[in-house]
Amino acid sequence: MNWQARDNSLYIGGRWLPPASDDRIDIVSPWTESVIASVAAASPADMDKAVTAARCAFDFGPWPNLSMDQRIATVARLRDIMARRRSEVAEVITREMGSPITASLTQQAQIPLLMLDAFIEIARDLPLSMLRKAATGQGQVFRQPKGVVAAIVPWNAPMMSITMKLGPALLAGCCVIVKTAPETALSGQLLAEMLDEAGFPEGVVSVLPADRGPSEYLALHPGIDKVSFTGSTAAGRHLAERCGALLRPITLELGGKSAALILDDADIEDAVEKLRVGAFRNSGQICSLKTRILVSRRRRDDVVEALGALLDTMPVGDPNDPATQIGPMVSSRQMNRVSGYITQGIKEGARLAKGGPGLPPGLSHGWFVQPTLFTDVDPGATIAQEEIFGPVLSILCYDDENHAVTIANNSQYGLNGAVFSADVERAVSIAQRIKTGIVEINGCGVGFLSPIGGVKASGLGREAGPEGFEPYFEYKAIGVPEGYAYCPRP
Repeated sequence: MNWQARDNSLYIGGRWLPPASDDRIDIVSPWTESVIASVAAASPADMDKAVTAARCAFDFGPWPNLSMDQRIATVARLRDIMARRRSEVAEVITREMGSPITASLTQQAQIPLLMLDAFIEIARDLPLSMLRKAATGQGQVFRQPKGVVAAIVPWNAPMMSITMKLGPALLAGCCVIVKTAPETALSGQLLAEMLDEAGFPEGVVSVLPADRGPSEYLALHPGIDKVSFTGSTAAGRHLAERCGALLRPITLELGGKSAALILDDADIEDAVEKLRVGAFRNSGQICSLKTRILVSRRRRDDVVEALGALLDTMPVGDPNDPATQIGPMVSSRQMNRVSGYITQGIKEGARLAKGGPGLPPGLSHGWFVQPTLFTDVDPGATIAQEEIFGPVLSILCYDDENHAVTIANNSQYGLNGAVFSADVERAVSIAQRIKTGIVEINGCGVGFLSPIGGVKASGLGREAGPEGFEPYFEYKAIGVPEGYAYCPRP
């Protein structure tokens, strides 16, 4: 790959500018454990510049006043540029955070394109003005852009997380400051280059890598109108408390500990194959993965055997190798965290059916953990209750359907879930009883025309679908006389 990072520039308001401080971010390969790049880190002073540029662009610039068709045209150009540079996006993400290259191509770099396709489709049909008549009056109701958005994203799926926020916010007419994670600053720079090529007006978009301090400074900046955060529940709760004191709206997409209910009539082989992606994609570092596998005692041994066989078909190793399905953890800290949970599971009495602590056989470097399968896991055990964020599954047994639903709902989280059954109607009925934002039947995803998000400690609000546009609009009602007909300006 010929792409090179910019070592001393930040993308602020559509311009590459020198940073305000000498702070640096070293990007370390999870595979080689060596520094592969060093880039400028954004400081609070850089955040000030970005907010000033965004405020000017929103308050006085053209972007919020353009027609929806004009904004769609610019976002569509971005989409086409992202498609053209898809292989670069995939390679950069694999280098910086260890996502296996095949998954980076088919998921990390491809899914943002599908997101933008869906968002553009929604935007084309989204009414920005509605006349509402009632006995008490007649109102012209407008959807108007919210303002300047702080979009704070994690390292595990950087381009997907950004696109989920950036697409609807830009189409709604907002200006956006994207705060990328330090671990994935390189893909953030690549995105900034693509935004620059797409031709957004000055000030509309900034992309700044920073750690927690400057990130919080941005979220609480007086020039910010809206915060959208994806990350840990602890960090989200903290930001929500601070934004609440400011009466600043915030959308939160947080952690998960999702359950997959395998009913007795399910095709075990098919269900387990669906868990290849549903439980292990991105090496287990996805918040919506199904990491609690619920099965009846009658079918437990069949599921344990099938999951063990599945792991035997998932090569672990060099994330640059197209055959690799499970790569390293993003950092040594994350490796140690996941390894600690594996050790904790053994201490608490869960039976180790596959894997265990330590590096996978044959690997002497890289931040790896062994893909691990526990069975005989108590529903209240640490590994059944806390988000591990690695390739670790727990098998829990239920007595009947009601017991299965009770176990599924025995969690502080409520982000995702799955039901596997030959009887789809029965599966949908059970899915309606599971307290999560999404449930997939037999591995079927909901698509990006549907709302995505969680309940309980998994978040507030929704992204994607028409519902995902609502956080980026303000509603204004204007009382108008009988016979008035609104005619938008071109």
